[in-house]
Amino acid sequence: MFHATTILAYKKEGHAVIGGDGQVSFGNTVLKGNATKIRTLYNGQVLAGFAGSTADAFNLFDMFESMLDNHKGDLLKAAVSFSKAWRKDKYLRRLEAMMLVLNHDHLFILSGNGDVVEPEDLSIAAIGSGGNYALAAARALDKHAAMAPEDLVRESLTIAGELCIYTNTNIKTLTLEKP
Repeated sequence: MFHATTILAYKKEGHAVIGGDGQVSFGNTVLKGNATKIRTLYNGQVLAGFAGSTADAFNLFDMFESMLDNHKGDLLKAAVSFSKAWRKDKYLRRLEAMMLVLNHDHLFILSGNGDVVEPEDLSIAAIGSGGNYALAAARALDKHAAMAPEDLVRESLTIAGELCIYTNTNIKTLTLEKP
């Protein structure tokens, strides 16, 4: 498990939302509380979030966006190509990092081991040190509360931030809406 962050992705009824906390930790010290670990890619058509070393995030985001460009925005093909390239790169494959990427059609968890995992329920996924807390909260809220997708992501990440010492409650979200 990565002691880096918490990223949560959620899709429902034409909405795709990703959120992340703002904490950057170095061992048992908080270095920064307002980092941005999520971004939009491919002309605002794809959302991505990163858990792991902050310095590596920029390289991996750029590499993934390049794959999206090469595959004309096809998230599935880009995810598979990205994972192959990540796994083959001698430096990058040693990173302890994961990414969540999603659009309206797909949601994937990507890792340097070559994993391209589409979550079983196809609508909720989380990564990072507080990922399991956020995932549990999101599943419960999705099942038992009538909330807007962005509110569900914010509340789930807030719950994770209250439980995980490597996650804070400085939450940022990005949303894609179907036209």
